[in-house]
Formats: sequence, C-alpha cells, structure tokens
Amino acid sequence: MRGFTALAIGLLLVGGVAPMLRSSPVAFAQTGAPEMGGKEGAPAFTTVPAHAGAHPGEKLSNIVTDAYTIGAEDVLEITVWRNADLSKTVQVRPDGRFSLPVIRDVVAVGKTPSQLADEITRKLKEYVQNPVVAISVREVNSYNIFVLGEVVRPGKYPLKSRTTLLQGITVAGGFTPVAARNQVVIFRFGENGSTMQTVTSSYDDIVLRGGIAGNLELRAGDTIVVPSESMVVFPGQQQ
Repeated sequence: MRGFTALAIGLLLVGGVAPMLRSSPVAFAQTGAPEMGGKEGAPAFTTVPAHAGAHPGEKLSNIVTDAYTIGAEDVLEITVWRNADLSKTVQVRPDGRFSLPVIRDVVAVGKTPSQLADEITRKLKEYVQNPVVAISVREVNSYNIFVLGEVVRPGKYPLKSRTTLLQGITVAGGFTPVAARNQVVIFRFGENGSTMQTVTSSYDDIVLRGGIAGNLELRAGDTIVVPSESMVVFPGQQQ
C-alpha cells in the first residue's frame, strides 16, 4: 500500500505540478526606480516582459555626439525639468525653426544640442524660475547633400562621413562631358540657419593648381550645382 501511495504522489508531481510550473508567466524586468508613494519628483517602477526592449536603441535612427549640428527635419526631444507643459518632441521645420510654448519660434539649424539648450534656457528665464533644459536628437533626417546639374546621377545623397566637394561629385557619378567644372557653385545655410550663402569652386584649381581650399568639406543641407558650359557667361562675352 505504501509503495502504491508513493507511486501515485510521484505521478501527480510529474503529470500535474510540473506542467503548471512550465506554463508559468515569463519573467519580468524592471526599469527605473521604485515608486515612493506618489510623491512629487519620485520616479516609479515600470515592469515589462523580459523579452521586451531587448534592443533599446531600435527606434533611434542615429546616435550623435555633442558636436552634432542640428539640421532641418531632425526630430528633437526637449525636456524642461519639472515642467511637462514646456517639454516637447518637435521636428525642425524646413525653415530651420520649431515652436515652443511661451517663447514661440526658435532657430535650431546650425546649432549643437548644447548650444540650443543654452539659448532656450536664457529665453525661459523670463517666464520660469531657474529652468533646466536638456535636448536630445531622436531622429537624424538632415544629413544629406543635393547634387544638381551636369553630373551623371543628380539627386539627394546622405552624408555618412566627412565628405569633400570632389567626393560629393564623385558619389553623383562625376561630371558630364558638357559640365562647366570650373564654375561649381555650393549653396549652404549660414551659421544661424537664417541666411543662404554661395561658394564657388574650380575643379582645375583644386586638382591642377593645388587649390586645396576649394575642395571644401560639405555640410548637411549643401546644394552643389554644376552648370553646363552653355550656361556660363565669362567676362567680355555676350549672351
């Protein structure tokens, strides 16, 4: 009888309890700090399944350094400490600006995140006591150049590393046979993002005459235009 009872208990453990253990809920991971009774400023526990968030950087398009220069269409997360009404996620408009409550339009293009944070802090001091502002770049959408005119493949190209003018033209397939390669024009935004500048460069000066300065480093948003020889009018010529 004792042998039968022991066997029955063994079967119950194997056939009943063990499957229940195997079907238990998955483990949960905790992020953040424990909740402190809902007091102001106290962060709370957030519980998520262990498999969730395995790749915390998936939704970020790029990781940038402090030297990163903000461009049009970048997405910025602006956090004003203990002020949810002023904290926003914004996208920089094509005009280089975005809007915030109270201080309205802010120029972002051409500035680093820390420079922009300092500017917003100064403007908020008129309305908020001791504001603390943090800015992070959530999406990088602005690091592109545009190559137009007499190149083999005109279009929009991403800047994935430091790129010179000649490298940018090479990426676009090089000059066509009718390109006025000594009359290349680069259009770019100024440092404050509000004015447009033009820079001219000559292929022959760079390659044949040692004009290295003409092979300038390209910036996000630069537009390179290579005109045709028929479009270029030299001094003394008549149209």
